[in-house]
Amino acid sequence: MSNAPQAIQNPVLSGFNPDPSICRAGDDYYIATSTFEWYPGVQIHHSRDLVHWRLVTRPLSRESQLDMRGNPDSCGIWAPCLTHADGQFWLVYTDVKRNAGSFKDAHNYIVTAPDIAGPWSDPVYANSSGFDPSLFHDDDGRKWFVNMIWDHRKEPTPFAGILLQEFDPQAGKLVGPIKNIFKGTDRGLVEGPHLYKRDGWYYLLTAEGGTGYRHAVTLARSKRLTGPYEVHPDKHVVSSLTFPDAPLQRAGHGDLVETQDGETYLVHLMGRPVPGLSRCPMGRETSIQKCEWGEDGWLRLSGENLRPQETVAAPNLPPHPFEPEPDRHDFDEPDLPMAFQWLRSPRPERLFSLSERPGHLRLFGRESIGSYFEQALVARRQTDFNYVAETSVDFQPKTSQQTAGLIAYYGRYQFFQLAICQDETPGRCLTIMACPGDYPAGNLSFPLDAPVPLETDGPVRMKIEVKDLALRFFYTEGGADWRRIGPIFDASLLSDEAGKGEHGNFTGAFVGMQAMDGSGTGHPADFDFFTYTRMP
Repeated sequence: MSNAPQAIQNPVLSGFNPDPSICRAGDDYYIATSTFEWYPGVQIHHSRDLVHWRLVTRPLSRESQLDMRGNPDSCGIWAPCLTHADGQFWLVYTDVKRNAGSFKDAHNYIVTAPDIAGPWSDPVYANSSGFDPSLFHDDDGRKWFVNMIWDHRKEPTPFAGILLQEFDPQAGKLVGPIKNIFKGTDRGLVEGPHLYKRDGWYYLLTAEGGTGYRHAVTLARSKRLTGPYEVHPDKHVVSSLTFPDAPLQRAGHGDLVETQDGETYLVHLMGRPVPGLSRCPMGRETSIQKCEWGEDGWLRLSGENLRPQETVAAPNLPPHPFEPEPDRHDFDEPDLPMAFQWLRSPRPERLFSLSERPGHLRLFGRESIGSYFEQALVARRQTDFNYVAETSVDFQPKTSQQTAGLIAYYGRYQFFQLAICQDETPGRCLTIMACPGDYPAGNLSFPLDAPVPLETDGPVRMKIEVKDLALRFFYTEGGADWRRIGPIFDASLLSDEAGKGEHGNFTGAFVGMQAMDGSGTGHPADFDFFTYTRMP
């Protein structure tokens, strides 16, 4: 196999994969990204060439590590930091319990593992002074914890700087004085700190400008860990703000890695807005940029200064592709396929089963769509602007409070669902439920003039097609041809910007299976398969 350099095509992690943190352990590279209210917590992708990436684990997978029942939308896991030191992996993360008004309630924890696949430890609590925590391993063996500080008293912004405190791994707690080492630049909203040491300098990489279209990666340095930190002569390393025509927008929140040959790469979040429309249906994604250290000791992009590039020169490493994710899942294995997640709950046995009916994913109808506590929704990320998703559901509702079907979902007030239900007049039938970003009321609408009666008692196949922002539902039963049902919906409504705005929602669009039972009996719905196929 040739060792010739390849090209990195951005984004390297498509779909909802924000706030990337990267580390290298030997010849292996890992990126950890935020998962917010989706369970299990934190996505970790693996690569050996920075070109090809594969999802390998979600480490926060049990109740002792993470319980997000009650967390509002876009809360939960924010901005993890993954490092490798002392022969083990260190993962720092925030569990945000509130995202409205002046308060955040952001609790920071540390877990460790000897191997990326685990076992991952129970968490050590660090602090709750702000979010975006990071752990720096200094060359003298000491460890330092940094996070942004959230000051609810401040106007117009509570982003009050970057705090530094020592972490004692033997005692399992933060120790010593707390110091605010950096208050950011005039771009404002300083967050996402990472520390590095190079040639006697401490470098502090931060995110600024908010996670929307003013986003940026900012760099500062100091000869002393505690500062003062001088800002990069260009202030920022990457930002899309002055490149409104760039396909990669919202670029910011970065982390650095050095290859085996000493090359430096920057990972950062970004979004791909629909041309002519400032909406990113796949949310905030992850890209990689090649960087160079100048003679002045400052880091800059290898290409055009500041502008995030879609195509980037790869490091001189052997190509290492992975088998592609299958388009179809038949639910024949004992575990849920890696592509899928559910919402908030550390007790998946109450939400679904792969053994109750072999060859099927059984969902137990729980609370309503958008519940902050316990809803049976199993879904995968939308990773393409145009796609087709299909499933077959066997569901026999007994009351009008029980529904199950195929759903395109962003959050509690942003979704479209085709569902089997029970109605007083036609009996077992199909309905469509929609909530296209109706904040703050969240009123549910029923776009069909009337429920559509089903002709058989058997399974119903359902399909979603998204093409050029047009979202359409189809169904069939008994082997008949596909039938269109309902109006054409605007798929761009399932985006950060279409809801509460670029700083109100932080996730991305999902497509999957959902069951609801307002009667509280956990009435089951059986899904035979699920397919997701990219369309040109």
